[in-house]
Amino acid sequence: MIPWTLLDTAKIPGGGELRLKQRGQEFSIMLGTNELMNSRLSGSERALATLSCEKIKGRKAPHILIGGLGMGFTLRAALGELDADAKVTVAELVPAVVTWARGPMATVFDGCLDDPRVAIHEGDVRPLIRARKAAYDAILLDVDNGPDGITSEANDGLYDYQGLKAARDALRPGGVLAVWSSGPDERFTKRLRDSGFAAEVVNTRANGKTGARHVIWLAVKARS
Repeated sequence: MIPWTLLDTAKIPGGGELRLKQRGQEFSIMLGTNELMNSRLSGSERALATLSCEKIKGRKAPHILIGGLGMGFTLRAALGELDADAKVTVAELVPAVVTWARGPMATVFDGCLDDPRVAIHEGDVRPLIRARKAAYDAILLDVDNGPDGITSEANDGLYDYQGLKAARDALRPGGVLAVWSSGPDERFTKRLRDSGFAAEVVNTRANGKTGARHVIWLAVKARS
């Protein structure tokens, strides 16, 4: 078997370190002993985008905010669903992840960062959510392993009641907040509904029909 090679490391603001590893054509991003993402497993990340885009289908010039660049699977899937008039803003907290996307993982990203619809923000997604009211048609969050995150304690502020209120305010009427998680969290489902969202829980697989079971919340803001 081909051994893993460590390509680079990157500090996470607030603590922790990411490690980018490669084995043949396969890439992995690790945090400690936890594998956060793998280039062979993209099904649930792509579903985060396709399910969200289905909720806002038919809107003119939609604006989507993606929290977490990862390996670009959510971004690429969104671009495949959206028309030329769409705008996609991607917030990535760790600048090295963007560097990896343009460097060693360029084949994985397949040029999607150069799509004219895409704007990259190197920084926390939270200020973008709080900066404007009714600015986005969809907010897609894949910044950690889920609402009970492991990457950064600061991410908890996205998923508490205050964070959910900010997300609801940032969405246009009928907009969707979509959240990826490595597992279920009934308390988060309750917080979504308590926060005024019509929340749906979708179970999906890491690689489409196979692999680990992941969860996606689709939380729609009321139109009135």
